Amino acid sequence: MVQRQLERRGIDDRRVLDAMARVPRERFVAEADRDRAYRDGALRIGEGQTISQPWIVACMAMLLQLRGGERVLEVGTGSGYAAAVLSRLCDRVITVERHPALAERAKQLLRGLGYANVDVRAGDGSLGVPEEAPFDGISVTASAAGEPPAALFEQLAPGGTLVCPVNRDGRELLMRFREGEEKAVVPVRFVPLVED
Repeated sequence: MVQRQLERRGIDDRRVLDAMARVPRERFVAEADRDRAYRDGALRIGEGQTISQPWIVACMAMLLQLRGGERVLEVGTGSGYAAAVLSRLCDRVITVERHPALAERAKQLLRGLGYANVDVRAGDGSLGVPEEAPFDGISVTASAAGEPPAALFEQLAPGGTLVCPVNRDGRELLMRFREGEEKAVVPVRFVPLVED
């Protein structure tokens, strides 16, 4: 996976590649899908949600440019796979999932696998986690309509990076926001970001 899907497609951050190689992706998918866990595609995980393809997880992690001491907020825990990858790249991950069943499953799995620096919460991730802010990085794994939620920008530390898929004029693009600038990275398809 690392060589065929990630390095060949431009993922060149060695820390991200090492994290992707060390996290057992097959543990984050349904048992029936384990033989497909490392294929270049998304898989359903229940509640109408998916685990993103490996390249997207690596790309989003690379865009955050983590060096090891950061606090990261993830919006959309899903299976917990991306949080596990991020946990190997920063000091602490707080991840929020709107579906309580997925949040609980991810919490138990991450705890069982020893990812002690990941805090899984159930709730509306579009609100962020203001009591834990500011965050050095924020990763959103659902597509925002037009712009990422204002609350997330408010919780971003100075110099921090927000990575989020955004749907504008019918085009969905993975975007990086940093210090008032935005950059479109690649066309993507994510489930919509639902705000309460």
